[in-house]
Amino acid sequence: MSFDIKYMHRCLQLAEFGAGNVSPNPMVGAVLVCQDHIIGEGYHQRFGHAHAEPNAINSVRDYELLQKSTLYVNLEPCSHYGKTPPCAELIIKSNIPRVIIGTLDPNPKVAGRGVKLLLDAGIEVVLGVLENECRTLNKRFFIFHEQKRPFVLLKWAQTKDGFIDIKRSDVSEKPLQISNEITRQLTHKIRSENQAILVSTNTVLLDNPTLTVRFWTGKNPIRIVIDRTNKIPDNYNVMNGLVQTLFFSNKEKLEKNNVEYCVIPFNDNTLRVILNELYKRNINSVLVEGGAKVLNSFIESGLWDEANVEVSEQRINDGVAAPKLSEMPLQCKIYNKHQWLYFQNSTKLSLTKGV
Repeated sequence: MSFDIKYMHRCLQLAEFGAGNVSPNPMVGAVLVCQDHIIGEGYHQRFGHAHAEPNAINSVRDYELLQKSTLYVNLEPCSHYGKTPPCAELIIKSNIPRVIIGTLDPNPKVAGRGVKLLLDAGIEVVLGVLENECRTLNKRFFIFHEQKRPFVLLKWAQTKDGFIDIKRSDVSEKPLQISNEITRQLTHKIRSENQAILVSTNTVLLDNPTLTVRFWTGKNPIRIVIDRTNKIPDNYNVMNGLVQTLFFSNKEKLEKNNVEYCVIPFNDNTLRVILNELYKRNINSVLVEGGAKVLNSFIESGLWDEANVEVSEQRINDGVAAPKLSEMPLQCKIYNKHQWLYFQNSTKLSLTKGV
């Protein structure tokens, strides 16, 4: 069966419009093509709402055209009842004769069952079109299901000479301002694209951060604080109840104001325990913003997938040393004289299938 990859590129373009709004579901776009013309398209817009396929089908003006159309979709149509009916069944009922799919869905509730339903109904199926690109788009979703843990993204800003802050003793001392207006917006954009944000006790005590999305549009991430002995005072911003917040500690504490406590053992396996707990809670991505000790812990344990490191032109000669990565950056962008370095953990399996 012939197909045109430009329509799969369009699926990926549409899918990205759902970034930050569909988690823990994947980003999916769908395009209906009849006689080399797009007659309908759609994408998964928000978690719990209609998926890409019904949005594309419902956008078609003349339903009779569906019987001679080809559906392009970057992820295998679902085959189970969740918050919405199975997309595979809708495709069959709509008499669409051909379906081009980017990649199989790793969710065990689907995992090939959607394709089987289509094939059993006599629908022609082509699988694996722009598969690498389709997997990369939904890297958080694939890591979550294939490695049974959240996707882990590290983020910090440092000076030219390798420091993330001046040495401070308490919240009364102002932190070193490293990010500029543009990179601050970029950081908040990244916050909106991840389900959770994680920091340590010292970061909260010294900075009293809100850990919300303020310089971008989108959902606030779930706030996660590693606070072993419950040191964070009740009047701090992370306690305000405005955002779902989860504390990991070794002591129980009364839960209130949208703040929850999870008691765990603190040992050499703590980070794995935390990631496993987040997996159980269906959190598919976590942005780790600090401090240096917790960032280094993720690096040393190998429990990270990507890192974004901002490097300013400042030099302060002494302070809190920035974390160190043994990897070389794969990409460098410049934002108002600040470098934005992108790293990938090369010790992890590639997102490419079979590698």
